[in-house]
Amino acid sequence: MTAAPPGAETAGRRSEGPVLCVGETMALVVPRDGQSLQTSDALELGNAGAESNVAISLARLGTVGSWASRLGDDPLGRRVVGQVEALGATVDLVELDPTAPTGVMFKDPRPNGSPVHYYRAGSAASRMTPDFATAVLATDPRWVHTSGVTSGLSLSCRQTVTALLDGARAHGIGTSFDINYRPAIWRDLATAARVIADAASRAEVVLVGLDEAERLWGCTTEEDVRRILPGVPTIVVKNGAQDATSLGRTGRTTVPALPVDVVEPVGAGDAFAAGYLHAHLLGLEDAAKLRLGHLMAGIALRSHSDQGELPTTPDDLVARAVSGEDWPATARTAELRPPL
Repeated sequence: MTAAPPGAETAGRRSEGPVLCVGETMALVVPRDGQSLQTSDALELGNAGAESNVAISLARLGTVGSWASRLGDDPLGRRVVGQVEALGATVDLVELDPTAPTGVMFKDPRPNGSPVHYYRAGSAASRMTPDFATAVLATDPRWVHTSGVTSGLSLSCRQTVTALLDGARAHGIGTSFDINYRPAIWRDLATAARVIADAASRAEVVLVGLDEAERLWGCTTEEDVRRILPGVPTIVVKNGAQDATSLGRTGRTTVPALPVDVVEPVGAGDAFAAGYLHAHLLGLEDAAKLRLGHLMAGIALRSHSDQGELPTTPDDLVARAVSGEDWPATARTAELRPPL
């Protein structure tokens, strides 16, 4: 089958199957009491990974989230698989490698940003190849999601992301790509900017923080991001605690973020992505997609965990996103402009 041009809308969209989230998840070591690594006497062993976070949050909302990756065939790898499955994601597509280790991440909690320390060089996930992408696509997913973290793990992972996004598009499967720029996993900024832009250009939906777009490409506005990725059908630009904007074929929609007392910021972007994608797959309007993203991000921000616990039912969250009841009256109507 011949692939459509990069960024083209997919046709013949499947209505069944899971959202397939592909990327590394590591064993996570974090202070249980929210104190710093240096001072805490109580450490907890969990898991940390952008794509598994998205799969878990999707599952909590009622969309089947499938996480695909590679882990070491070791106690940490088996523990990570068990934890992600217990949190609701399906893990049938996770491979255990007896010749490579599971990556480990240490998180140092801070209210205004939590520094992390990676021990992931040579991990099992960094050995993903295009053959892995072919295998997971053969399971007939409804949608595919991955991120710039996966692109930065190794050359073979970079090739895997290309094969994943191109293969999905060729088979009429929707795709999303979260920029997720992590300086610690890249050799240099120029390489990251080039590789991430290339991968993002292959997706149907791209999610990016305006701050990371500025670091990568010098973007200071949403329109600057659009110029970097002109062929992507939908770009969602998150502007920190201020707002989020979607730039699509039908125009521009901006929805302000809700005020949140931040407990722990890590994981909020993944929760936003899950909320947005869940609403997108339900066929909701652009403003409702952004609102559900904000609501899910707020839940993660109020928790020490990457996902947090839903305070109400998924149906209630969706209804709130549709109605805009949590937003001031002046902010309920999204800003719409002519298509770019």
